[in-house]
Amino acid sequence: MDVGGQGDHRSRFEYSGASRPDKDAAGTTQPEPELKSGRFASDDLLGQTIGRTRDYLLSQQHEQGYWVAELEGDTILESEYILLLAFLGKTDTETARLAGNYLLKHQTPAGGWAAYPGGPLEISGSVKAYFALKLVGHSPEAEYMVRARDAILAAGGAEKVNSFTRFYLALLDIISYEQVPAVPPELILLPNWSPINIYEMSAWSRTIVIPLSILWAHRPCHPIADEHRIDELFVNSPQELPASMGSSETLDAMQSDTWLDWDKFFRRVDSGFKFLERNRIKPLRKRALKKATAWMEERFAGSDGLGAIFPPIVWSLIALKCLGHDDDSPDVVRAMDELDKLMIRDEDSIRLQPCKSPVWDTALTTIALRDAGVSADHPAIRRSAQWLLSKEVRQAGDWQTLNSHLKPAGWFFEFNNQFYPDVDDTIMVIMALRKTLPPEHEAEFYAAYSAFDGEMAAVISGNQPLKSAAVSQVESVRPVLEAINRGTRWVLGMQNSDGGWGAFDVDNNREILTRVPFADHNAMIDPSWPDIAARVVEMLAQIGFSKEHPQIIRALEYIFEHQETDHCWFGRWGVNYIYGTWQTVVGLREIGVPVHDPRIEGAIAWLKSTQQDCGGWGETPQSYDDPSLRGQGEVTPSQTAWALLGLLSAGEENSVAVQRGIDYLIDTQLPDGTWDESQFTGTGFPRVFYLRYHYYRLYFPLMALGRAAALRAGK
Repeated sequence: MDVGGQGDHRSRFEYSGASRPDKDAAGTTQPEPELKSGRFASDDLLGQTIGRTRDYLLSQQHEQGYWVAELEGDTILESEYILLLAFLGKTDTETARLAGNYLLKHQTPAGGWAAYPGGPLEISGSVKAYFALKLVGHSPEAEYMVRARDAILAAGGAEKVNSFTRFYLALLDIISYEQVPAVPPELILLPNWSPINIYEMSAWSRTIVIPLSILWAHRPCHPIADEHRIDELFVNSPQELPASMGSSETLDAMQSDTWLDWDKFFRRVDSGFKFLERNRIKPLRKRALKKATAWMEERFAGSDGLGAIFPPIVWSLIALKCLGHDDDSPDVVRAMDELDKLMIRDEDSIRLQPCKSPVWDTALTTIALRDAGVSADHPAIRRSAQWLLSKEVRQAGDWQTLNSHLKPAGWFFEFNNQFYPDVDDTIMVIMALRKTLPPEHEAEFYAAYSAFDGEMAAVISGNQPLKSAAVSQVESVRPVLEAINRGTRWVLGMQNSDGGWGAFDVDNNREILTRVPFADHNAMIDPSWPDIAARVVEMLAQIGFSKEHPQIIRALEYIFEHQETDHCWFGRWGVNYIYGTWQTVVGLREIGVPVHDPRIEGAIAWLKSTQQDCGGWGETPQSYDDPSLRGQGEVTPSQTAWALLGLLSAGEENSVAVQRGIDYLIDTQLPDGTWDESQFTGTGFPRVFYLRYHYYRLYFPLMALGRAAALRAGK
């Protein structure tokens, strides 16, 4: 792969699109008022604020060198765990009771359960929560249960639940398997060149679909006592639930025009599979099950459970039971142990995390601490670098199936997930590792390393002269440089044909798959997104790539094509337009797009326009459903920091908006150096599942304040 090619394509970056922002009737751009007092918060106060958060984070590092905080999802995790225990005949346990207590704590005043704090009733989560509470002994006549039942029926009843919820209902004999979407194991036999095959599905969907296909073939059912049934949640009755699911209301619209109604097409395919099943016409079933089982079991190795995330771990455990594994079989015990590791126990409740985030948290904390002035030689930074290096992937994974020429590299999100490195974690780790190099010799290290390894010269732009100090020290940082080299090549090899990047696979954009009946989690594919593309550009710029590099040219074209008409960018992996706009502006500025470029000017004006009276920023996950809410919502420390980072990258450090944002963070910091943040600002699946990263409220504000302080000091 030629990763060092250059070319003059600057004309392709010329502005075209919406008009410049903030113009008066005469067409003159209106400047922001200058600060009259120079600065709001004093340098000393800013430094004290930074110091408190810096010290807090340093105190939280684990002995092995990593940081990890709670990753909070909504109550479907506790509900589904109780439903799993019901299938296993273990609801009469303290664990189940405590998980039920957690559900009660998060019931909304209106009676249902929401996907994020302050959100509307989410029907699937509400049905599962009610069901789970009945299973652990809560009376349907209790006030809170009546309130829940009324809210669910008012929202359309259990008929409205999604496909994965239907599987739980079939598992516990509420409905029949005729009423859940067909997931035939024969899917795994479709060749990779077929337009529809498992590797055209997103990585997370793939790890769910394979164990679900084993479940579909065996159709396990654990009948429950009549008093635990939830027939009362159906507007009609469970028996009247249609066999085919209707079109999902949570799916995004398809981007490509098509003459075929794929919803109807796949519903007919679903009916066809069920017809074959009823008539026992399944000549390839034995072969398919054998291959699906081997696929699943192979991916247990080097992972914190299948896919290292809650849903496939649960479904793989059920699949193992279908395959005849006893409760004490090693694979079943291991899966249960992985679920147990996701639990957080309080005195009177248990909650579960969807997965753990140590690689992500460690990379971002390392960057924030360096931005806050912690030396690259600090023991905490050295331990962090060593731990991150130990998590590099060096074996083939699913991503290589359709990208076979690319050598293994990259980083995953969790403690162990060898089959599924992802682009976003990899670029974040590369940026963190770069910051662990001694800054006074950073450029020379790259040049010296290129003398030892010719490949590195192709990656690093520039011709810095070798210095004896760098040559003598290069061996000490050689592992870091080699990892940066491998990771960079892997990321470049994961670029999509449209110029952007997805998370786990190349060109995983087969839109018709979003219309299969079991795809209503709104994440059946893993296409390009501006926030990841811009972060890749940011990383490449930091290690010396220029704006004229061919792959960056394609990336910039993709990014500019996806700017919204009001100049912001959509955020796939964080909530939402504030996240996408911050990350994109930073990436564009890092690679050298000038501040006076109208696209940058427009984005900065948009960020300023969404600042709230208190000086902070906030955006609700509801903006995914209703884009008119973009940039609006309860103010949070993390989203305030994102906006500040975007503004600071564009030279706005002396603007009123930045100074007010800094003041907000200073004023709301707690004595221990932390901030309160109850809102979910992370995104799992837009419109379906959101996350609260408990360290977002720490390392992002520290990053923003640290960079602001450095700019004040002229660094």
